[in-house]
Amino acid sequence: MYASNTIYIVGDAKAPQNNPITEKYKSYFVAFVLEKDTGEIVDADCSATIALTSQFVKYLFLHKNINDPALVTEIKNRYFGSSQKALLVALKDAQKKYNQIAALSTHS
Repeated sequence: MYASNTIYIVGDAKAPQNNPITEKYKSYFVAFVLEKDTGEIVDADCSATIALTSQFVKYLFLHKNINDPALVTEIKNRYFGSSQKALLVALKDAQKKYNQIAALSTHS
C-alpha cells in the first residue's frame, strides 16, 4: 500500500479534559505516512471520535510537506474542533520527530 521510501510518525499531545477524545484515548494523536526524503505527507489520521473529523484532518495534510509553516495557518483558519490546540501540538511533535529522522538519514 505504501512505497518502501515512506515512514510512519505519530505526534501526540494532551487533549482538553472536557473532550470526548480524552475520555476515549487519554491523549490526542496525529499519525503521518511520509516520504522519507521529501517530507511529503502521503497519508494522515488522528485520534477522533467522529469519522468526519479524521477525514477532515487527513485532507488538511494530504500531499503537503510536514514542515510547511502554512499547515499551522490552515489548522487555525479551518479546524474549529475542540482539539485545535492539541492538533497543533501533535503536529509540532511529529515535525520534531521527522526532523530528527531526516537529520540521522543525512549523517548515515
